[in-house]
Amino acid sequence: MNRQIVILFGPPGAGKGTQAELLSEKLNLFNFETSKILEEKFKEIQKLKEDSLKRFVEVAGEKFDVLKEKQLWLDGKLCSPPFVTLLIKEKIRKLYEEGENIIFSGSPRTIYEAEEELPLLEKLYGKENIKVFYIEISPEQTIYRNSNRKICELMRHSILFDKETKDLTICPLDGSKLLKRELDTPETIKVRIKEFQDRTYPIIDVYKKRNIVVNKIKGEQSISNVFKDILAIIR
Repeated sequence: MNRQIVILFGPPGAGKGTQAELLSEKLNLFNFETSKILEEKFKEIQKLKEDSLKRFVEVAGEKFDVLKEKQLWLDGKLCSPPFVTLLIKEKIRKLYEEGENIIFSGSPRTIYEAEEELPLLEKLYGKENIKVFYIEISPEQTIYRNSNRKICELMRHSILFDKETKDLTICPLDGSKLLKRELDTPETIKVRIKEFQDRTYPIIDVYKKRNIVVNKIKGEQSISNVFKDILAIIR
């Protein structure tokens, strides 16, 4: 069986989610969305009493309060890397056992996550089967896209905002109504940009140390051209 891992990363609003949707359909990859995994965990904990022991997740002897992690997420900050990485590694192992190939559009987000996740991916899928893409856009474009970005009501698809999609009111993927994202306030966007610059962009050095090529893609072109550029390299 051919194994395949595709990792997309870039600033907020670079179109990672949109490209992941397209590529997962085209190449039959599991669309691994860290945000959805976190949302599921937060919803699970929300139903519990605040004094419940299940609020806490232990990693390497350290306990993390899931409710505090949720607040970090709501504020536009990255959750604690050990907490996130535990959830991600559990999911990766499960998907591997199920025979799934994976596309990541929001992981790894920190150096800690990269150093924990990449050895596991290399062991399970083989380093030669890992393709990494950095989708480049300017800070100005990041703010513009995130300020206007929408998600669909039904499946929470994130719709990249540009001249091709600005007039859409219905999700082209499932036909439900498009809504403004609650997290996309000007203040939160600025926090997310700084978090990316300080904590996610430096992951490039981790890839280099592990001899994994980072393919740079121009993200300010049309969605279809970004898709074609990525697909050409994968193939």
